[in-house]
Amino acid sequence: MSEQSTDLRETVRRRYAAAAVKVTEGGAACCGPQPVEVDENFGSTLYAADERDALPAEAVAASLGCGNPTAVAELREGERVLDLGSGGGIDVLLSARRVGPTGKAYGVDMTDEMLALALANAEKAGATNVEFLKGTIESIPLPANTVDVVISNCVINLSVDKPAVFAETFRVLKPGGRIGVSDVVADDSLTPEQRAERGDYVGCIAGALSFAEYRRGLEAAGFMDVEITPTHPVADGMHSAVVRAVKPTSATEANGSSAAAACCGVSACCTSGEQAADPTATVAEAKAASGCGCQSRR
Repeated sequence: MSEQSTDLRETVRRRYAAAAVKVTEGGAACCGPQPVEVDENFGSTLYAADERDALPAEAVAASLGCGNPTAVAELREGERVLDLGSGGGIDVLLSARRVGPTGKAYGVDMTDEMLALALANAEKAGATNVEFLKGTIESIPLPANTVDVVISNCVINLSVDKPAVFAETFRVLKPGGRIGVSDVVADDSLTPEQRAERGDYVGCIAGALSFAEYRRGLEAAGFMDVEITPTHPVADGMHSAVVRAVKPTSATEANGSSAAAACCGVSACCTSGEQAADPTATVAEAKAASGCGCQSRR
C-alpha cells in the first residue's frame, strides 16, 4: 500500500473513531447520545421510524450512512449476512432481526472504538445472532463461501483499494450469494478531480467511483446482474445509490458473465489458461504469491 493510501486509511480511521467516542460519551450523559453531525443526505433519518425505535439510541446516533441497505438486500429468515464497515452496528442489528434466530449477522470494522460501541449496542439490543470482527474490508476475516448476503452503507467509497473489496466480497459469498449495498456514486462525466472538488475523502465524496467504474469493478471481480440505481443526490453530480449484484452459482455462469473473474477476483491476476491455486486466498495473498498464486488449468 502506498504512503498516500496508508495516510488516507488512517484519516478515515481517526474520523470514525472520533464519531464513536462522541456517541459513547454522549450516552453516558444525562440527555443521552446525540447524533453525529452529518449532512442531511446521510445518517439515521434514512431509516424508518419503527426501525430506529427498535434499536439502542447509541446505534442510531452513530449512523453515518447514505442509505438503508437492509431494506434493499431482501434478507430472508435463516440467511447469513455480512456488513462491510459495520460502525456502531445499526445495519448488523437490523439484519439480525430480519434473518431471525436461525440466521446470523456479521459486521467487520477496522476501528476499535466503533467495535466497542457495536458490541455494547448488541448487548443492549439482546441480539445473540450477531458477531463483530476486527479487520479491513480489503481483507475480510472470514473463510470463503461463508455468507449469503453482503451489505454495506456508504463505506466502499472510503476504501483505498476497491478492487480488493470487490474481490473479497466475491470470495466470502456463497455461490448464488448477492450484495445489496448503499454507496455514493458519481456521474460518469465527472473526473476524480471534479469529485474531489465536491467534498473530501472522509466525507464519502472524493473517493466515490463513477457508475461505469463501479460496474466494471464488480464485473471484474466476477459478479453478474449488476444494477446501480441512484436514490437521492448528495452533491452536484454525486448520488446515493443502491448497488445490487449476484455471485454466479456455477463456473459456467461465471465464464458467461466475466472471463476476467476466472482467477483471484482481479482482472490482472491469471492468464486465460490459468486458475487460482488456492481459491480461498485473499487478493492481497494472491498478489503476494509467486506468479499471483496461479496454476495451469487441467
